[in-house]
This record gives sequence, C-alpha cells and structure tokens, in this order.
Amino acid sequence: MKARILATTAVAALSIVTATGSPAMAQDTHTSESNEWAAAYFANDSTLPFKAPDFGKISEDAYLPAFETGMAIHKGEIRAIIDNPAAPTFENTIVALEKSGRMLTRVARVFFALTGSNTTDRLDDINTEISPKLTAHGDSITLNPELFARVKAVYDNRASMTMTREDAKLLEDTYEGMVHAGALLSDAERERVKAINSELSTLTTEFSQLARSAMNDNPVFFDSREDLAGLSDSDIQSAADLAAENGQPGKFAIALQNTTQQPLLPTMENRAAREKLFMASYHRADGQMDVDTRMLIAKIATLRAEKAALFGEPDWASYAMWDRMAEKPATALGFMEQMVPALAATQRAEAAMLNAAIAADGGDYEVKPWDWYRYANKIKAERYDLDEDAVMEYFVLDKVLEDGVFYMAEELYGLTFERRNDLPVYHPDVWTYTVFDRDGSELGLFYFDPFQRASKRGGAWMSNFVAQSHMWGNKPAIYNVLNIPKAPEGEVQLVSFDWVNTTFHEFGHALHGFFANQRYESLSGTATARDFVEYPSQVHEMWATWPSVLSNYAKHYETGETIPDEMIAKIEEAAKFNQGYDFGEVVEAALLDMKWSALSPEEAAAIDTPEKVDAFERRSLEELGLEIDLVPPRYRSTYFNHIFSSPSGYSAGYYSYLWTEMLDRDSRKWFIENGGLTRENGDHYRATVLSQGGTMDYFKMFENFAGREPDVTPMLAARGLIAGDEAPDSEVSDGALPANAAE
Repeated sequence: MKARILATTAVAALSIVTATGSPAMAQDTHTSESNEWAAAYFANDSTLPFKAPDFGKISEDAYLPAFETGMAIHKGEIRAIIDNPAAPTFENTIVALEKSGRMLTRVARVFFALTGSNTTDRLDDINTEISPKLTAHGDSITLNPELFARVKAVYDNRASMTMTREDAKLLEDTYEGMVHAGALLSDAERERVKAINSELSTLTTEFSQLARSAMNDNPVFFDSREDLAGLSDSDIQSAADLAAENGQPGKFAIALQNTTQQPLLPTMENRAAREKLFMASYHRADGQMDVDTRMLIAKIATLRAEKAALFGEPDWASYAMWDRMAEKPATALGFMEQMVPALAATQRAEAAMLNAAIAADGGDYEVKPWDWYRYANKIKAERYDLDEDAVMEYFVLDKVLEDGVFYMAEELYGLTFERRNDLPVYHPDVWTYTVFDRDGSELGLFYFDPFQRASKRGGAWMSNFVAQSHMWGNKPAIYNVLNIPKAPEGEVQLVSFDWVNTTFHEFGHALHGFFANQRYESLSGTATARDFVEYPSQVHEMWATWPSVLSNYAKHYETGETIPDEMIAKIEEAAKFNQGYDFGEVVEAALLDMKWSALSPEEAAAIDTPEKVDAFERRSLEELGLEIDLVPPRYRSTYFNHIFSSPSGYSAGYYSYLWTEMLDRDSRKWFIENGGLTRENGDHYRATVLSQGGTMDYFKMFENFAGREPDVTPMLAARGLIAGDEAPDSEVSDGALPANAAE
C-alpha cells in the first residue's frame, strides 16, 4: 500500500496517515534562528542528488514555520493568478496553478513521510496542529470563486484550444476537481464545506494517532514461557525483551500488528494464549482498553454524509467515487457481492474441515478465529507437505531485494541499481540506491525502509520525496516502507514468503513512479484513480515465483542451495488453500467500508453512541451472508486506518484491492501467453501502463496493454473459487460486471 501527496491546487488533499513512536533525530537543541534557517531550506530544491531531502539539516521545530511560510507563499501565488489583468489562458491560469505551492509541497512530502515512518511525539503534535490549517488553506484555493471563474473561462473555451492530451487532462482535472470541492455551491454551502473539511481533518488525524497508539502502546503480556510454547527461541527472547522494555521484566510481551489476525497465532500451542492475543487485537480501540475510537467514527461518518448531501449525492460513496475507474458504488458493490455465495460456501466447507482436524487432534471445541490459521496451516502442511519455517530459510532480505526484485527489473525493463551510502536518511535502517534506466542514464533514487519499529505505522506503502516532472526537470526520489520484524542482532534476516510478495508489490508501485513520463507533476506516476493505483503493483508480485527470478535470489541462507522447484509448486498450489479466510477477511473489510460510506445523513446521525457504532458494524457484517464470527474482517471499524485516518484516503475505496486484483490476474494471463519475463513484454507494459500516469481513461489504458477489456475469471480461478473450465464469459467494460461472473 502507498501514501500519496497530490501536488495540485488542492494542497488540502494532503491526506497522509501518521504514526507515533520514538524520536528520529535529537533536534531540540536548535535555536529559533536555526529553525528559521531550516524552514527556509524548503524554499528551494535540495542541492543533493535527485533533489533528495537533507534530513540532517531539518529540525523538528522547523516544520511549523516551514508550513506557515509555504502557505503564505502559495497564497501570494494564487492571488497573482487571480489579479492577472490578462484574459484567462491555459498557461496563465491552469499551468500557473500547477506551478504554485512548490515550497509547501516540499515540506509536506518530508513531514508526512516521517509521521508515517519514523514519528515522534513532537511530530504528532505538529501534525495535530497543522492538519486543519492545511485543510483550510486548500479550501481557500479550491473554493475561491474568483479563481474558479478564471479556471471555468479556460475550461469553457477548451473546444477552440490546441492542447496535448496531457494538457487537456490537466485542464479537465483542475476544473472537475474544483467543482468536486464545491466551486459551484452557494456561498453558504461552501462555508459549510470548509467547516466540515476542517473538522474531518482534525478527527481523522486523531483517529490515526489513537489507532496507532492502540496498536503500538498495548503489547499483550504473558506470564510464562509456557504460554508461548511453539514459538521459536528468538521469538520468545524478543517477547522477553519487549516486556522488559515495557517495565515488566520476567514476563513476555507480543506487539500487535495492524490487521485483526496476528502472525504468531498459528505457531502458538496454548489455546488460551492464542485467544488472549487475538482478542486483544480484535478489541483494540473499542473501549475495552484505554483507547476508544468509536465516537470519532460516528462523527466522521456523519460529517461525510452531510458533505455528500451538500453536493446532491445520496451518500459519501457516491460523492467519493467521482474519479474512480468503477465510477459508481453499485458497480463496486455488484463486483464484490457476486463473489459472496461461492465465498460463503468455501468458508463453511473450510470450517468443517478445520473442526475435523481439531477433533482428530483431541480437541473438544469448534474452530474460532484464533484457532483458524493454526489448524489451516497444519492441514496445508500435511496436504502440500509445506513447512513455512523451512520456506523462510530460502529468503534472505537483501537477496530478495537485490537478487530478486532488482533482477526482475533488469530482465523486464533493463534497469540497474547501485547501492549508495553518501545520502542522509531519516533512520539508520533505510537503504538507498541509484536507479539507472535501460540506456544507462540515471532514472531516479530509491529508498528502502524494511523494518518494523514503534515509530512506524503498520502496513507497507510507497510514496515520493520528489515526483517526476518534465516541467521541473525532476527525476523521482521514491521510498518503499515495510514492517518486517527485525532479526536479533547477529542473525540472518530471513523473511516470510508473504513479505517477499510484499517487497515485489511495493516495488511495483515504485516502478510506476520511476517510469512516469509526464510534464505535470499532478498527473505523474502513481497519481491515478484509487481503484487503479494498486494494479501495477499487484502485477509485479507474479515475478516473485517466476523460475528464472527465483533461481537468482531464493538461496538457502546456510547452504546456498536454490529453492527446490517442488517447494515453489507447493507454495503456488497452497496459495489457493484457505481462501475462505484469506479472501473472506478482505471482502468483508471492503464491504464494511462501503456500508459506512453508504449512510444517508439521517442514518449516520442516528449512530450517536459507541454502542450504536458496534451495532451498526455487527449488523452490516451479518447482512453480508458470510461467516463473520469465524472470519472477522481484516480490519474492524475501530482500527480501520485505510478509511478513517484521513479525510478521504481509501474510504469508499477499499474495494480497490479486489478490483485491481481482477486487472492484475488478467494481466498475468497476458504475460504468460506472450512469453513471460521478456524485455519486449516489459517495454510494452511500460509504454502502455507504467509510463502513462493519470493522463487517460483507465479502461482504454488496459485495452492498449492487453488488446481487450479486462476479464474477472482469472482472478476467481486464482483464488480457487472457480475451476479453470468453469470460467464464464465475463469481460468487464465501462465499470459493469456481468451478472454471471462469479458463477
């Protein structure tokens, strides 16, 4: 997953998730004068290679004055556009808007990267203070009637203008973005939108910080080593160390991860301990501990529904999906709901299978969520003879990146990479590389931040410190952030196959950014629709198990032996196993998101107590027809950062992971049918998809690549929900999915 900063007229769209934790740099000794100097640092491009941020020169206390200065400069630039006595033109209005706000963008990119990856209490305080100010600043631009009059004059004259395709898209996006922000509303309505936006900014920032606190500040404590039976010695030692760090020496503690399910549950033999860990995860931030986000959720949902109504929309989803590939909530809902019958049947069949395994193991209970993966993994190991720990021994992190991901990029696109140690980074664990293009020229700069830490929010993502732009002569500086548990000092850093996939996935996002070929930054690289941006990253997961790539990086950490073909075959076959849970928890989260986003103002306002939040979530999940007590959603509402931790984010958009998986699986089919990992295929994908940014219709973009409309059946077959010979005729066009697609 990535955090995205839109360098457009709507700087209020800086909806970046934040994080809490330990200090990145000791900077409190800076004087006010030096802070002003550091703030001024953002006034111009960095002098480092690729205009990379000079983290060593920026104090924490510099951010507030830098933000304030950046907003003041931006206001002056907007006023100059409005006061220009010349008639509005594409150049003096639309391009001038695109050029405005440069300092503010520089500050925001660095600041929000740190609050996500290596925050401190001070950065969190600044975030709380600055977020509503940024929202108000953005509203002062997008809702300025004088500015909109000039934009509209250019837009209304577009038929008589000669423009490139990218020029036309910039004009269209600028106009439609301002309309979507409220430019056509009455004065009173615009003022109410501003007030809602400001309040949403405050509430979503608070939600983000509380949800992160509920995860990072509440490790689950156990009294004895026996409670953790089944875990490795290193995991148990890490638990002992964490307990000591939290003031309870002699005990053991396990840190929570961002998802409902927890990665250590399958190996824990003690059922009571499993339940304790799972329930701590499931109930975080719902008032059972010291954090409760439920009333924040209620307020956010109510304000979103009210805002949608101001625009004449029935609900937040209808308002939020205006620029999506799917376009309408009904399209996304229909796409997902057609999977439910087969998925529900799979969940019930898998639960029965797990109950039989429990009984065979001497258990006198039925499977619960904290048991599911333990017994599913046992069956998978028996059925496919697959030992997850043995698999990890072939995946050493630096080889996964350099001999796997980078090797794939070289074979497919002709890229090469050079590790460098001369650039400042925001944490010692961050690795940096220069990326060279197929002709040997410098393409960009890559930061890799792999390890979990308390100062980092959960999950994995990509974003830019510098975005590609021909207008500014910018080559991209891109970062990938992961949350791999760090091996104890002196041990080899092994990673699970899931983290291998994630590493390929996030670098797929990076490639989307590196191959950007746009004049305008606001259309560059990953500046695409929410339900398209995950597609290129998902496609690149396919190369993680491509034979020639695997043989280059998957080497046993002790013997150097290449991972056996039969082990990979087992991994791929086993991937279709346990889809009742793996796929079910994602579908449930996506449908839960749409339920929150489909509330009318009256319905949302009626959810006015914590208990009603719980009841709505429960009722919404029950209506899905899935086995929600056995398979809870990947995120409960109370820690669903994707949809509640920014004013927009992935709200009414979590379905995107499923929608783009459809595009991904169909694209994998194309690659396989056309020869797989070849430069010809890579160059074609780069030309038709990765280099296009947000400059054209997404269905047309896919058609330019594949030669046809997308087909949902490869996804259903890959998930094991249909057999290959049961695939229906199911092309997807104009956002519509045939009714028989999941049969």
